[in-house]
Amino acid sequence: MKAIIVMFDSLNRHMLPPYGGDWTQAPNFSRLAERSVTYDNHWVGSMPCMPARRDLLTGRYNFLHRSWGPLEPFDDSLPALLRANKVYSHLVSDHYHYWEPGGATYHSQYTTWDFVRGQEGDPWKGEVADPEIPEHVGDFNGYRSHLFRQDWINRKYMTEEQQHPMSETFSRGIEFIRMNRKEDRWLLQIEAFDPHEPFFAPQKYKDMYPHDYTGKHFDWPGYQPVQETREEVEHCKFEYAALLSMCDTYLGKVMDAMDENDLWQDTMLIVTTDHGFLLGEHDWWAKNIMPFYNEIAKTPLFVWDPRDKRKNERCGSLTQLIDLAPTLLDYFGADVPKDMVGIPLPSVNEKEQREAVLFGIHGGHVNCTDGRYVYMRAPVRPDNSPLFNYTLMPTHMASLFSVEELREFELADPFSFTKGVRTLKIPAVSYIPGHRFGTLLYDLEKDPEQKHPIEDSDIEKRMIQHLIRIMAHHDAPPEQYERLGLKKGNLQNIPWTI
Repeated sequence: MKAIIVMFDSLNRHMLPPYGGDWTQAPNFSRLAERSVTYDNHWVGSMPCMPARRDLLTGRYNFLHRSWGPLEPFDDSLPALLRANKVYSHLVSDHYHYWEPGGATYHSQYTTWDFVRGQEGDPWKGEVADPEIPEHVGDFNGYRSHLFRQDWINRKYMTEEQQHPMSETFSRGIEFIRMNRKEDRWLLQIEAFDPHEPFFAPQKYKDMYPHDYTGKHFDWPGYQPVQETREEVEHCKFEYAALLSMCDTYLGKVMDAMDENDLWQDTMLIVTTDHGFLLGEHDWWAKNIMPFYNEIAKTPLFVWDPRDKRKNERCGSLTQLIDLAPTLLDYFGADVPKDMVGIPLPSVNEKEQREAVLFGIHGGHVNCTDGRYVYMRAPVRPDNSPLFNYTLMPTHMASLFSVEELREFELADPFSFTKGVRTLKIPAVSYIPGHRFGTLLYDLEKDPEQKHPIEDSDIEKRMIQHLIRIMAHHDAPPEQYERLGLKKGNLQNIPWTI
């Protein structure tokens, strides 16, 4: 038995033909849907990039206990467990966050790994002189100025499609498939940074979306409200669509390799993403800052399982990334550790139907959905307190925790999943303005675009019950309940806050 995961970053479900996208060119996603089960109720868990990958590898939420960071010493990780069960795992990726302090322990879990350089602001090519750039590109005086500068250096080395990191990533992944097609018990994870911003694609993909535009160069929106003109917004959507079509092309190459090597008989294929991306919907760009509307939170998942050979079917059960590790362990005949709370996907379709799931970012709303309603519970205090990081690996995305931060740490009691180990408890400051947006409740059946929040105390109480129950199941820290104005196990006298 073999397995292939194809993971994209910031892949918008609603722009894919199998999920109703009617203007993008993505025929291979349609081809994939015909060969697999399409999951209609798949949701993010922990946001954004590396927190989602911890969910993927450990089968439990990251965001309730800490922000962006490495795998922890007490984590049960999918690749390590597979190795212990004599399953070879290989990662090939251009997702450069794996090289930063906040992702540094992930890739080493795999038997072998292969990384492709050059995406976004990856500090790849060294040029002291400033690059020549178009006018009005990004905020070169802002906190991300170094990313914009490095991106324009990196692009100079990608003048041909085969030099694009996505092209190289998939080429190396397909090389692994062809080299090992006759071997047994391996997992290949092909992980593309795209269609994450900047939306940089070869011209032939841009030509798929002809449109009149004479404005500024614009393929990298900020994490902020929309300030651009309607023409600029539409142009940026086309730039994203071009990159999405490139993703579709390379997905097709993986499926071609499975066809050529007759792998459908004994190889599971999983295609998904970590989260979506706002392209002007709700008058916002990107992710993280605003409430996690469905464009961000409801994501695509396609699964071909050679054991049951179900294809061209839809599944409406609630699923998340935390389900993939238990699914793959079950597929390879390995035991699922008790600390993994995800559910193997075949069980979701048969017996273990979920009532609800949580999703969110550390310090933001804690969101809950039962598939019909989405409840976004906001912090009750403007300063978002109390909030702590619980970790033994004190690193942020691209830096170590500062000495000042570490001076304030305490030792926490063990959590249920830390295997008796006490963690550091470090005061955290969140930049997520959840209190500003307030608590929100949406009825997706009547308001699928989430334009009109509702007030219904009975529904809110039911969603709070789900929220508290799932937080307790994940052994959430006690201050998370306080931060949200909740009492663990007590649903009485909870104020309405919309």
